[in-house]
Amino acid sequence: MLQPNENLVSFAKAGDDETPPDSGDLKKLADLIARFAPHDGRFELSGYGLYVVKETKTTPETTRTMSQPGMCIVAQGAKRVSLVHRSFEYNESRMVVYAAEVPVGASIVKASSEEPFLCLVVPLDPQKLIELILKVFPHSLPKTPDTQAIYVGNSHPKIVTAAIRIMDLILQQEDADLLVPLVIDEILIRLLRSPAGPAIAQIGITDSNAQKIAKTISWLKENYATTVRIEDLAAIAGMSPSSFYSHFKSITSMSPLQFQKTLRLQEARNLMIMRRVDVSNASLQVGYASLSQFSREYSRLFGYPPSKDIAQLRSA
Repeated sequence: MLQPNENLVSFAKAGDDETPPDSGDLKKLADLIARFAPHDGRFELSGYGLYVVKETKTTPETTRTMSQPGMCIVAQGAKRVSLVHRSFEYNESRMVVYAAEVPVGASIVKASSEEPFLCLVVPLDPQKLIELILKVFPHSLPKTPDTQAIYVGNSHPKIVTAAIRIMDLILQQEDADLLVPLVIDEILIRLLRSPAGPAIAQIGITDSNAQKIAKTISWLKENYATTVRIEDLAAIAGMSPSSFYSHFKSITSMSPLQFQKTLRLQEARNLMIMRRVDVSNASLQVGYASLSQFSREYSRLFGYPPSKDIAQLRSA
């Protein structure tokens, strides 16, 4: 497993000062985020596509979820995310960009009631990205390797101050409907102009490999219980089977069938926890013909057999 400080990218364009954000700015951003998060949880900032997250407790158990394309700007605390055999940690000194929908494990590793984990999330909308790509790269997009699912890099002071301006505008409601979208554009432009920008830009480009894989991921999310061949998924993406397999694994760090299996197991876990479906019916509902195979693969992903895992979660 990669250590949290490995594989960092830069979110600062060439020539920018890469000093850490000012501690006073981080404190101000934390105070502003806390104004919109009265208790633990996720809170949408209505009308802006943004949301904030607050957690006052660390989470020893890893939560399995699907990442969503977006940039996370942490003002306080720390979170760890795992993707297959890699782990990433982000905090007030590191930002993260999720560039694809992938099943990840997440846990809060630094938080308390006095100093909770506080984070602002700026979604990456493909339509907005394509508008800005035409401005940032008016001649052509630089050649770039395939998009990765997750990028972690040192926090950019100018992005932190832009986040403060966003929160201030929403709090004061002084022409916020006009100005907040402009500051969001500023953050996305700074992201696109960073060394990681050309790869992240692939999210918004029609017929890019990233877009084709995203289309297939959306199909798999809706049809996780359906038996499917690589050739069928490649046809959905409009790629040859070999090219599709290579690009899918490069972006998600999983094979397409491993990805589908993870979706099935996460949905089975949700069925057993939220709807109290028994193990046998949950395995059937998510597409498993063999209960023993389901139990083996469930244990590999979550660390315990289904019955024991669900019993522990319900008693927690």
